[in-house]
Amino acid sequence: MSRERRSRAETYPEYKAGRGDMPADFRGQLSLIQEVLEALRIPSLSVEGYEADDVIATLTTQAADEGVQVLICTGDRDVLQLVSDAVTVLYPRKGVSDLTRFTPSEVSAKYGLTPAQYPDFAALRGDPSDNLPGIPGVGEKTAAKWVREFGSFDALVAGVDTVKGKVGDALREHLAAVMRNRQLTELVRDVPLDLEIPDLARQAWDRERVHALFDNLQFRVLRERLFATLTAAEPEAEEGFEVSYEPPGGRRSRPVARGERTGRHPGRGLVPRQLGSRERSAHRAGAGRDIGPSRLYAAGPAHRERRASHRRLAGRSGRAQGGPRRQGPLLALRQHGWTLAGITSDTQLAAYLALPGQRSFDLADLALRYLHRELRANTVGTTSPSS
Repeated sequence: MSRERRSRAETYPEYKAGRGDMPADFRGQLSLIQEVLEALRIPSLSVEGYEADDVIATLTTQAADEGVQVLICTGDRDVLQLVSDAVTVLYPRKGVSDLTRFTPSEVSAKYGLTPAQYPDFAALRGDPSDNLPGIPGVGEKTAAKWVREFGSFDALVAGVDTVKGKVGDALREHLAAVMRNRQLTELVRDVPLDLEIPDLARQAWDRERVHALFDNLQFRVLRERLFATLTAAEPEAEEGFEVSYEPPGGRRSRPVARGERTGRHPGRGLVPRQLGSRERSAHRAGAGRDIGPSRLYAAGPAHRERRASHRRLAGRSGRAQGGPRRQGPLLALRQHGWTLAGITSDTQLAAYLALPGQRSFDLADLALRYLHRELRANTVGTTSPSS
């Protein structure tokens, strides 16, 4: 088809006339959806006069011609006409967690037809969702039977006078509408697009923009899922650091991860995680400690070791220190009569001052937001940046 083709609405003004207007709340979210796609570097395509299914059909045709295996996830059965050995349609039955995989054999098992015959069947059946009228008295079984017997819609039209019974009379009476249906159900496979298949390859997404956008939208859980399932180009580290876990008794384990250091405060450490809940912080507080410009440790003392850990931490009170939830260690040390000096910052308080409207000030979220690195658990009670 050429660019000058008539749109479906021009061909049939009542096309999709029964559908309600787009909800106002959803319309207002379209620009946000577009922002998220742009931040994730996911291309979005739209062409005036064509439907999304036409764009899908065009990309599918191009990809299949290049030997690419294609998966299409959609709830529109018209796309079943694209199914082939290279194209599988994932059709939701109960949301995206329960999908039917429509292969050529599955289409045949479901309808007794080939994927190429599906638009013939759809034209005879009609489609209330698109406001395409069916034939009175003719259901899916009869429509599929006709397509199987005649082989194609064109052959059925040519032999329409041989169809017997009341259903044959109904077919002849509504033949013009059925022929129009057939034209409308055929997907366009040559939509003029600005992008080609190589342009759709996954790209490294804009991490800083993702963090800022997800912070504003308060997509905490969604961001965790995103970082767990997608990969992205890591920023170049300005200076390496090692993160280790210090077990009770002060024995140091081997370094378990390498990551990025901001380079802004030489000699200061970033505490990966403050262990212990707020309710137990005065009794079971873990403490992060900076022990040099290139090494970073997190200590999580057990009950019998916490006094020794607190004493070691208090002994370093002259060094500049910063980290999250400093209130817990301060309270714990105060109970033993020790004073911790040299506290320069509390990451959670700083984060609150920077963005007070956020729901979470957890260190893992802050690391994603400002360091662009994910903190992942590597041993009980510790968290470290992924390398």
